[in-house]
Amino acid sequence: MDLQKRIEELKKKRNAVILVHNYQLPEVQDIGDFVGDSLGLSIEASKTAADVIVFCGVYFMAETAKILSPHKTVLIPDASSGCPMADMITAEQLRELKAKHPKAKVMCYVNTSAEVKAECDYCCTSANAERMLTEAFSDDDEIIFVPDKYLALYAANRTGRKVIFWHGYCKSHLKILPEHIHQQKELHPKALVMAHPECLSAVTQMADAVLSTSGMLEYVKRFDAKEFIVGTEVGMLHSLRKANPGKKFYPASDIAICPNMKKITLEKVIRSLEEMRDEVVLSEEIISKAHKSIFRMINIGKSSDVASTEAKI
Repeated sequence: MDLQKRIEELKKKRNAVILVHNYQLPEVQDIGDFVGDSLGLSIEASKTAADVIVFCGVYFMAETAKILSPHKTVLIPDASSGCPMADMITAEQLRELKAKHPKAKVMCYVNTSAEVKAECDYCCTSANAERMLTEAFSDDDEIIFVPDKYLALYAANRTGRKVIFWHGYCKSHLKILPEHIHQQKELHPKALVMAHPECLSAVTQMADAVLSTSGMLEYVKRFDAKEFIVGTEVGMLHSLRKANPGKKFYPASDIAICPNMKKITLEKVIRSLEEMRDEVVLSEEIISKAHKSIFRMINIGKSSDVASTEAKI
């Protein structure tokens, strides 16, 4: 409680907002002004009057916050908390891939560095990858989709689009195996299975629903089911349990843990705010170029939402 009190004091002193990803430690999630998925958090922070953003997540997430709030100071409490998937492709590697497919349009998963985003036409999230493939591209477009091959293949199969994918993957999600789902179903036969699209294809095929982290929260609220098997990083269970105290959640695999997501602690949040250390710095050029790919995605989402509303009317 003393640590939480100190964080509140420092937030007021710095005029700061704290963003916390769903995979963070439970005690870190509990001090967040906003808790959720990476892009949603960055969008929420951009709407605030805060001068400082403290992003409790992995590094690419803090970069995205900086891209959307270039005039705010963005801090990450542990600068070593990188994303192995994001690190699997560099801007230079993407430029080489683009050179091999000069007519292709490029879409990157939000789980990429700012430099990679700057090389892309569009960005996407795990929640909107299918929509982006359908609405951002024509049937004849050649599409490069990086870096997660499992998300790319899942979205491509769902939409019928052909994609050129990169062999990137999330190490934590690949720890979830089909046999883990079988075991949990035997233990909890009435439970619905939710899986993240970063999981193996064999796992997503076994799921009742394939969802982003924000999608999982919405899905649980919509259904009367009382038990759920959760096929994603185990930190998500805290968010689900907190939002749904009357329901039960079981990890598909206890070893689906991202060690980098667990590096940030309350003590590191305090140090970050006290010393204003580990600031995320990006060049104006990278911010401008990367912003375009994100902005195009957001605009497509807005257009689709308007069209959907008009159709209902």
